[in-house]
Amino acid sequence: MKYILTLLLVVASFASSANLVKKGEFIQKDNAYPMVKLTTTMGDIVVELDRRKAPITVNNFLGYVVDGGYEDTVFHRVEHDAEQERDFVIQGGGYDKKYDGAYMGPEIPNESGNGLKNDMYTIAMAYQDRKPHSATRQFFFNMNDNDHLNPGREWGFAVFGYVTEGTETLDKIMRVETGCHDKLGWCFVPKEPVVILKAQVLEPLQ
Repeated sequence: MKYILTLLLVVASFASSANLVKKGEFIQKDNAYPMVKLTTTMGDIVVELDRRKAPITVNNFLGYVVDGGYEDTVFHRVEHDAEQERDFVIQGGGYDKKYDGAYMGPEIPNESGNGLKNDMYTIAMAYQDRKPHSATRQFFFNMNDNDHLNPGREWGFAVFGYVTEGTETLDKIMRVETGCHDKLGWCFVPKEPVVILKAQVLEPLQ
């Protein structure tokens, strides 16, 4: 019985995640620029999403938001570009507070050729292991003008919105102390977890 219950929970979770993009299509479906507020342990961040230029990416992100998929997840990557001596990215959305991986929906097509650039304070999708069409739920904020993340001869990273409020929150996160994390095996993880407490779609501006 326990095995059956576990299996049912896994199937239910997969079914929910598999419908994320479709679910996102119906969230303020007539609003080309929906806005999402992230409430974190270091302050709020509001992003305006661009559904016209990155429809699949935006709908996928909205699906996770309304599913509660980003709540109690952490920003696991706060990275500086040591060679350039400048800030780089803040990445999150993929791990819970125990640094266990959160459920992932299906991979989505890379929309990096949409004309939006990886400029400072934009939000973009992360993909895995140099596989450009492997993005699921992890996203990052550009903390500099990261031109090398834009598409060229190779695929870039798909930008799908920009920060309208809370740049000061991102600046504070960028200053947290980081170190190596035994479980993740990376050395850009905040020593004190920065948690997304809530993610919500805001009502359209009148």
